[in-house]
Amino acid sequence: MNDRRVRDLPGGVAYHPGELAVQRRLGQADIAQRVGRMIRPDIPAAAAQFLAEQPMIVLAAADDAGRMWAGQLAGSPGFVHAAGERAIEVEATPVTGDPLAESLRGTRHVGMIAVQPQTRRRMRVNGVIAPTATGLRIDTEQVYSNCPKYISRRGVEEWVAGGAPEVRRGTELAAAQQELIARADTFFVASADADGHADASHRGGNPGFLQVLSPTRLRWPDYRGNSMFMTLGNIASDPRCGLLVPDWRTGTTLQITGTAEITWDETVFTPGAQCAIDFTVTEVVEISGATPLRWTDPELSPVNP
Repeated sequence: MNDRRVRDLPGGVAYHPGELAVQRRLGQADIAQRVGRMIRPDIPAAAAQFLAEQPMIVLAAADDAGRMWAGQLAGSPGFVHAAGERAIEVEATPVTGDPLAESLRGTRHVGMIAVQPQTRRRMRVNGVIAPTATGLRIDTEQVYSNCPKYISRRGVEEWVAGGAPEVRRGTELAAAQQELIARADTFFVASADADGHADASHRGGNPGFLQVLSPTRLRWPDYRGNSMFMTLGNIASDPRCGLLVPDWRTGTTLQITGTAEITWDETVFTPGAQCAIDFTVTEVVEISGATPLRWTDPELSPVNP
């Protein structure tokens, strides 16, 4: 699994065809080339320090059937840390019932995002994982930061050590799950390109921006971000996609896998969007007590449309 996406020259990232197609359609190819120069395979000192402060990360990977999943890992600050210039160690494993557990048992491509809601900072990593005795190791291929746009500010209120998580599975969204989605101001997206390079990204907005169209259909707006369009480019290349919707107050997580399609029809866009994503649900996993972290109520991003 050699890195084919980061050049050794100062040109930065080598975008795949899906990313390039979306960049051209939205007239941002030149911006994407400039922004892409910040992507590097090694971990800068500031990024290593940021990682060491985090109590939570989100990972994205495909399972053995090729379905994409996004899941959350939590631990005391320091549980995720740099282990050299191009490696990250994570001393945690998914809770019982997390569908991401299967994906983390072997060597495969993974996307990771660390978000610090208190400061609206985030960092993304793409690479290859291998299991370790205490969790997993990521050999990094792409390391970069994102702007603070659309991140809701919130802080950790308490750490609740509980019993065994309760797991509910289904093929469509129950009424209570639809209500959780309707009030969400944050969710995470797992996607991959045609070669299987996985990516984890953050999506934020005012409650209601993630719309429930039916028990098996969701839609969300895509707001302008860093102009690289890694998530949209992946969806254009491979529609398989996964969502993680956290309930920050209770520690419950909603993991959904399915397929996504970019909608360019401007009649369905919400204000401020450059396109929309229609998502078809194929499987839902709800885990109560998935994380011990309990967060404060949000201060919504001032740049939300």
